[in-house]
Amino acid sequence: MRQSQLFGKTRKDISQDEKSINAELLTKAGFIEKQMAGVYNYLPLGLRTYRKIENIIREEINAIGGQEMLMPVLQAKELWQITGRWQEMEPIMYQFTDHHGSAIGLGTTHEEVVVDIVKKHLNSYKDLPLYLYQIQTKFRDEKRAKSGLLRGREFGMKDLYSFHQDEKDLEEYYQRARRAYLKIFERLGLEAFSVEASGGAISRKISHEFMVQTEAGEDNTILCAACGWAQNKEIAKVKAGAKCPSCGKVLREAKTVEAGNIFNLGTEYSKKIGLRFIAKDGQQKDVVMGCYGIGLGRAMGTIVETSHDADGIIWTKTTTPYHVHLLNLSKNVKTGEQVYDKLTKAGWEVLYDDRDISFGKKLKDADLIGICYQLIISDRKEELELVSRRDHKKKLLNYDQVVKELERFYA
Repeated sequence: MRQSQLFGKTRKDISQDEKSINAELLTKAGFIEKQMAGVYNYLPLGLRTYRKIENIIREEINAIGGQEMLMPVLQAKELWQITGRWQEMEPIMYQFTDHHGSAIGLGTTHEEVVVDIVKKHLNSYKDLPLYLYQIQTKFRDEKRAKSGLLRGREFGMKDLYSFHQDEKDLEEYYQRARRAYLKIFERLGLEAFSVEASGGAISRKISHEFMVQTEAGEDNTILCAACGWAQNKEIAKVKAGAKCPSCGKVLREAKTVEAGNIFNLGTEYSKKIGLRFIAKDGQQKDVVMGCYGIGLGRAMGTIVETSHDADGIIWTKTTTPYHVHLLNLSKNVKTGEQVYDKLTKAGWEVLYDDRDISFGKKLKDADLIGICYQLIISDRKEELELVSRRDHKKKLLNYDQVVKELERFYA
């Protein structure tokens, strides 16, 4: 992509309403643009990173048997009344009456909808277990939409729902999903750990949140650095400074952001909506359920919060919008074009800064955008200069050596 043609420019000044690091840097670097409080446009750079996050999540959920589908945003009041959540979710659910006089809600979550769908297709134990997921937009009327992509009113989410014959089968899958989540965050370049938490408005049972330590976090976690034991402070019976109930080491408290969560739903929704199956003994039983969510924009915002410096964003290797940011600081335009053509034809994702601006501005913008590698062409050096945005190391290399370095890093 030639930067001269890229939609979305870097900016020096942004709205003072943006209090979070992720919103500030993503806006200045041309990844997102604020539409209103808690609602953002994803510009081309931002969408590239968003899609990479989406694809990593999709690959890992497919690997544990998930089947992707898509459910509607518009949801009927009658369905939510069956579970009693129309009134319960009213503080955060956008609810309105359409032109036909029907009460409609915008999807905050999809337990009711997915159970209603499965009810029409599931008959016996032979249909179980079943794992359905979607990657779709959610709407929540958040009162604290001041954390950029970490807490939005409109946001993308992957929500997976599992259906089982009994609690034992659910627990086995719950642990598979837990491991898959840790792998997702590892692939995204995030150091996440699972934390026991309350189920909130989703489930009456204990759930697990996947936390990433950052000062931008809105949660407080009591954790043990020695063995990894952790609980959300809201439900923890021990405090920082006390002994870990698992290993006896001293606990500490840390600010964290919730990057994902998983819930044991039991029969809470299936029983109310009438999702039953015929067991092997011929008896009808309620389906046991679990649900598992990850916010895509939240993951993107968390990466920025935990991976940046004074100059800008530092993308992880799986979420960088392009593999290489090619900067031609030479007066010889032809050289830049030749390197760009060779790299792109070889299959590398390249953002080529071909703009007619000062060299200093090109370098400053490159640091702000945060692509993992900058490849610099200059008149002063015969070789190409490869600069790592992550560790700031610089190497003078010929073209073939550059390719080997990229292959090694992105392998």
